Amino acid sequence: MSKKAFKQQLDKVYSWYTIGFFVFVGTLAALEQVGLSREWIGFIFLLATVGLYAAIGIMSRTTDAAEYYVAGRRVPAVYNGMATGADWMSAASFIGLAGTLYLTGYAGLAFIMGWTGGYCLVALFLAPYLRKFGQYTIPDFLGERYGGNLPRFIGIAAAILCSFTYVVAQIYGVGLITSRLTGVAFELGIFLGLGGILVCSFLGGMRAVTWTQVAQYIILIVAYMIPVVWLSVKQTGVPVPQAVYGFQLEKVTAKEKLLTNDPKELEVREIYQKRAAELDAKLRHPAVALAADRAAAQARLAEVRAANAPMGKMAAAEKALAAVPKDESSAIAEWTRIKALAETKSRPLNGMPAHSAQFSGDPQGSEPERKAFNDSRRNFLALIFCLMVGTAALPHILMRYYTVPSVREARQSVTWSLFFIFLLYVTAPALAVMVKYEVFHVLIGTPFDQLPQWVAAWNKVDPTLLSLTDVNRDNILQLNEMTIGGDIVVLATPEIAGLPYVISGLVAAGGLAAALSTADGLLLTISSALSHDLYYKMIDPNASTARRVTISKMLLLIVALLAAYVAAQKPADILFLVSAAFSFAAAAFFPALVLGIFWRRATGIAASLGMIAGLAMTTYYMVMNQPWLRGIFGVTRPVHLWWDIQPISAGVFGVPVGFLVIILISLFTHTPSRKSQELVEHVRYPNLKMN
Repeated sequence: MSKKAFKQQLDKVYSWYTIGFFVFVGTLAALEQVGLSREWIGFIFLLATVGLYAAIGIMSRTTDAAEYYVAGRRVPAVYNGMATGADWMSAASFIGLAGTLYLTGYAGLAFIMGWTGGYCLVALFLAPYLRKFGQYTIPDFLGERYGGNLPRFIGIAAAILCSFTYVVAQIYGVGLITSRLTGVAFELGIFLGLGGILVCSFLGGMRAVTWTQVAQYIILIVAYMIPVVWLSVKQTGVPVPQAVYGFQLEKVTAKEKLLTNDPKELEVREIYQKRAAELDAKLRHPAVALAADRAAAQARLAEVRAANAPMGKMAAAEKALAAVPKDESSAIAEWTRIKALAETKSRPLNGMPAHSAQFSGDPQGSEPERKAFNDSRRNFLALIFCLMVGTAALPHILMRYYTVPSVREARQSVTWSLFFIFLLYVTAPALAVMVKYEVFHVLIGTPFDQLPQWVAAWNKVDPTLLSLTDVNRDNILQLNEMTIGGDIVVLATPEIAGLPYVISGLVAAGGLAAALSTADGLLLTISSALSHDLYYKMIDPNASTARRVTISKMLLLIVALLAAYVAAQKPADILFLVSAAFSFAAAAFFPALVLGIFWRRATGIAASLGMIAGLAMTTYYMVMNQPWLRGIFGVTRPVHLWWDIQPISAGVFGVPVGFLVIILISLFTHTPSRKSQELVEHVRYPNLKMN
């Protein structure tokens, strides 16, 4: 079939698919009006979408190596752009981005600027050259360009590290969405969603993943846009949320000033300030404080037992005694956590910065205020750098540009990728502001016994995502009495806006599509690195195509189950896991890829040591300073931030180290082979053609 006929067939198939999807959602909306329950709507969305992805996976099954690893190199640019958009729109983008903007305001724009800027780097420095090189994977490129198995092996290890970190975040998102959609336990939700991931990548590799991701992009972008447009119409009467973003931001800013000085808010903040002071006193003498708390809880239980109190009071006293930390180290950890939360809640706006404030602090203020301003600005720029360079080096994204027919279409598909990603990214800031407007103007000030039903529903899913406590006992919700996690802002938007539940199901299905699409690409990257680069290229070069593909499928299953197990432990928030993956990819791959393409003098041993040095520097900084990793590795020494850069941006140290090591060692080692230098020239100049 010719390229033109193939594209026309795809246009027809996906046009009918889109029409059918709208009919499906409309039918569910009509059924909801005549009494279809929420539970059934959730299950229908889950089963229908996962079933659709499974059907595509079954129809696209293959044992052909070129089809399995690079979709036969025949994906048209526009569809590769759409698939890349879905591959990119991970749980972090779909679920976490608007939530981050909600919680951090202007500072959250670093994610949009960094991720979008990264695609400019991909278009200028990497995608067309990698496609011209004509390999299957990034470790494959490193092995061919630098010669020998060492660069390839280090590339395999780095690809697995950053992809596994990233895929754990996606599977965590799958569990969160599935549990909300169907009401099942979080851990069970993970393994239900895992079936949708495996059936695509397991059966058909990149071919199945590509056509599934196109279908998933259509679902996720429709799911994201409908509630935002609805909110925009509800609040302003204008169906273009991006156009009214500034007007709603002005209203939010005005409300922030009122809430900052509201007497009830001041009362709540004072209560939390006292709690923080009490916990600080306990932490000075933890053993004495723990003994006093245990004695008080035991005395209270004895009192209610002696008084033959009702079962409710008895149960509460028993629960209070059970909640007392078991030993001094547990008490210190628990009190430190609660103290940090109390200190946050003792600040205006529940510890959130003013939404329109560029950076914290004041460049013209006192010394601490100037330091806070400089630190926040420095971290903003460092995060943009890490996300840009990490985007340009993520193996599962770069692999997508191996699937197009030509170098020209590789460039075109980057442009299409930017367009499809732009649709969501230009909307996320407006969504964050509109949700904050709803919370500030509708939720805050409402009596606790009149709060909407969705509040209790989300509290049931995970209290760390949403919890309310009437601290001053006035039965009115104040802002500082609410704890909201960024991960639910998008998923709860339809309910916050008062939309029909079918739209909530649609948004959850969109979030599921985003998480599944990225997880598919990541798992395929890991299994390809192990089966193609490690097994075929390094262990058994004579392995048949069928054997290579079979081994890839087996490894994919093992990696998926391991990632699901790790995600079930709820290791850290989605955004940190994703950002860590970007720093790992940036430090490990970007220097080696760029110098490998543009500098003939770069040598294999230099690239290998540069990847190791960059990755080691990034990992060291994270382990020493990130709270969750410090706990995992038992780090007890005080946190020491270099130039006050947060560990989320650790790649800012690893990338320069990688460049420096590769350049210096290359200058002091033997010139690369003639074959390697000719490959560089072959890739860089368009008048030289490579099959």
